[in-house]
Amino acid sequence: MQKAIVIVPTYNEKGNIAKTIESLDVIFKKIKNWDMNVLVVDDSSPDGTADLVRDLQKKFKFAELLINKKKSGLGGAYLSGMNHAFNKLNADLVFEFDADLSHDPKKIPDFLTKVDQGYDFVLGSRYIEGGSIPENWGFHRKFLSVVGNRFINFLMLDFSIRDWTTGFRAIKKEVYLAVEKEMHSELFSGYTFQIGFLHKTLRKGFKIAEVPFEFKDRVIGNSKIGPEYIKNTLLYLMKVRIKEILEMRVVKFAIVGAFGAAIQLIALQLWRMIFSSEQTFVFANFFSIETAVISNFIWSNLWTFKDRKLKTSQIPLSFLTFNLSSAGSILIQTVIAYGTANLIGLNPVFSVPFINYVVDTGTISSVAGIFIGMFWNFFAYNTFIWKKKKN
Repeated sequence: MQKAIVIVPTYNEKGNIAKTIESLDVIFKKIKNWDMNVLVVDDSSPDGTADLVRDLQKKFKFAELLINKKKSGLGGAYLSGMNHAFNKLNADLVFEFDADLSHDPKKIPDFLTKVDQGYDFVLGSRYIEGGSIPENWGFHRKFLSVVGNRFINFLMLDFSIRDWTTGFRAIKKEVYLAVEKEMHSELFSGYTFQIGFLHKTLRKGFKIAEVPFEFKDRVIGNSKIGPEYIKNTLLYLMKVRIKEILEMRVVKFAIVGAFGAAIQLIALQLWRMIFSSEQTFVFANFFSIETAVISNFIWSNLWTFKDRKLKTSQIPLSFLTFNLSSAGSILIQTVIAYGTANLIGLNPVFSVPFINYVVDTGTISSVAGIFIGMFWNFFAYNTFIWKKKKN
């Protein structure tokens, strides 16, 4: 029989913990295919929460107690609890569960069903059918919770999860082992832990499911969520999202391409000083393209495809292949430049104030050719130059 441990972090929860353990006991008796236990992780509560748990242990043999010597916050409490549950108590699964019964213990069997079906991480969701938040919540709290979750969906471009901020969760040991080493940071000591743990679990490719539940407001005590929760969560999400976007190969390619485009346009004006007539515009355009090709090759190797970086001995032949691969883009841009110069003419379109520069049809045709050529280049570079390494 597999072992599941409900981790209940506490700090000054003497008024709630007895009722919580008693409610869990009622549910545990109905579960036959899992060995159910409770682990209270107390942050050295000055109100005597730990002493009360010790008394409760005499009656409830499934209850364990772990005391953190100093207040470690929600994230620290859960990490120490998971470490103890998985490595000391031989758990196969842990639950995150609030001490104030905001989470409905009657939903625990539904979580276990999802785990039995093959899911690795199960979320208690307030924002799918069957879930809800308290009607008596103030407008600001409803707004922050509902809009906050939708903001995360849009920021992450991931709408598969409806409740990112829920604290009611079931987590398999495999998930913990894959994620926990990345969670030991002051950044995850508070409520940011929930967002961070879920985000990293998603990126590891684990199967995630949601179970609806009705969130209940605490009756005894005060909520420990402060304004720093919103600030820290937003800072974390913005930081990791920007990093993820910048790590996307297509974004790197676009940035390198944009830089190359700027190089090309500057070079075009310099080459046009040498090839000053309309008849030689095609040559100026060609040499400006090659200038950009050199820039793109250097930055593609150092940044865009750094995980497939070429060896020094490969560079000469690869640069030649790079130029051949870019021939499609060069041909596209040359045809556009030729058509512009011979069919339309190099006519002024508008002037740029302050720098006394006139944008003509030649410049516009070069911009169009650059963007069309970029689509070809991305395909060619991936296929011919920086091919994916075989395992």
